[in-house]
Amino acid sequence: MSKTRLTFLGTGTSQGVPMIGCGCKVCSSTDPRDKRLRASVYVEHEGLRILVDAGPDFRQQMLREGISGVDAILLTHNHKDHTGGLDDIRAFNYIEKKATQIYCEKYVEDSLRMEYSYAFAENKYPGAPDWDVHLIDDNPFSINGVEIIPIRGKHFRLPVLGYRFGNIAYCTDMNHIPDEQFEKLRNLEHFVINCVRRGRHISHFSLEGALEVAARVGARHTWLTHLSHQLPVYEELSAELPENIHPAYDGLEIFE
Repeated sequence: MSKTRLTFLGTGTSQGVPMIGCGCKVCSSTDPRDKRLRASVYVEHEGLRILVDAGPDFRQQMLREGISGVDAILLTHNHKDHTGGLDDIRAFNYIEKKATQIYCEKYVEDSLRMEYSYAFAENKYPGAPDWDVHLIDDNPFSINGVEIIPIRGKHFRLPVLGYRFGNIAYCTDMNHIPDEQFEKLRNLEHFVINCVRRGRHISHFSLEGALEVAARVGARHTWLTHLSHQLPVYEELSAELPENIHPAYDGLEIFE
């Protein structure tokens, strides 16, 4: 039996695909693989149920995949398309009768304390989300004895984290990975990397940049996520990529 399974909950940019008000070929595509919610994944690893990021489409993603609870939520950074659904964790609190465990960097917690002040209040309003926040950095850490390996990247100037679970690594919202971090990406079965469009982008890997990183990592399979409508429709993009590199799509499952 596979030790690790990753489900793509969303594979789109901060605005999703289709983008509001856009009638381009991608946004008007009828292929369900071109319908992209905000980027997030659900990982089942060594008995743990892990969610990476909880954006504005969190509720829809949980219902679509039939997810009724998680053991931990790992946040990559503090941008709204990755944290905007955290209020809906209240449903898990109600069902599981316990706080949800959130792992993030200190600056991310500081941002949550501003945006969700009611969740951190001393005398919380009844029904407010219940979180236990655990601070991490780019050093390995354990959840219930299971090791998670963070991967440091830069999102323009913002430090962000990707994560390795066994032989699957997930890196979104990056345009730079420091040289010393590539040691953490050796011998992967699956490597997931963000890719917004062709041509340089200030805070995300371009298609060209993502392919360069993928070649350096050398995973058996590389999956592109955080895709925008500025890239071709799924069928066209898939056809132009090397055989071991694929566009991810919402609902796709990969296994180690």
